[in-house]
Amino acid sequence: METTKTKSGASATEQELGDETFMSAADLRSYMTEMQMARAAKEVEGLDRAEKARQDLAKRLAEPIDLTPERLREIVQSLRAKLRSAAERGQTELMVMRFPTSICTDKGRAINNSDPDWPETLTGRPRQAYELWRDQLRSAGFRLSAMIVEWPGGLPGDVGFFLKWGETKR
Repeated sequence: METTKTKSGASATEQELGDETFMSAADLRSYMTEMQMARAAKEVEGLDRAEKARQDLAKRLAEPIDLTPERLREIVQSLRAKLRSAAERGQTELMVMRFPTSICTDKGRAINNSDPDWPETLTGRPRQAYELWRDQLRSAGFRLSAMIVEWPGGLPGDVGFFLKWGETKR
């Protein structure tokens, strides 16, 4: 165990405990400020990475995929498994897609306002998902709703597509 040593005639900042120099209050405040700035820089870096990933996702979703019969079969099989699992849990709806409002032609305004023409604002893969519902799932009794599910900074951020199969409320 090391003992506390103080040098005779030494100032407070030169006193040592073991092999560490005591920090003055000003040194400690400076250290805390540097640590807070480092944490803030890390958070900003993380936010920058998240924003870049979000932009990359929006760019990918804005481009329609080639819906070959094989690709469509894969999508439908995956959807069936998710729907079956949700039904087993007693759920009557499932969020089947989430995408940034930036890929809507009106940035999500029509969806947010429940405009009956909101499907006309869709582009890319969300448009394809809507058309899949319209052309194949609606006739099977499924309903589709779209709503804003995230509000960063109080502005519409992401849209969620919800497939519903439960009783309709009257």
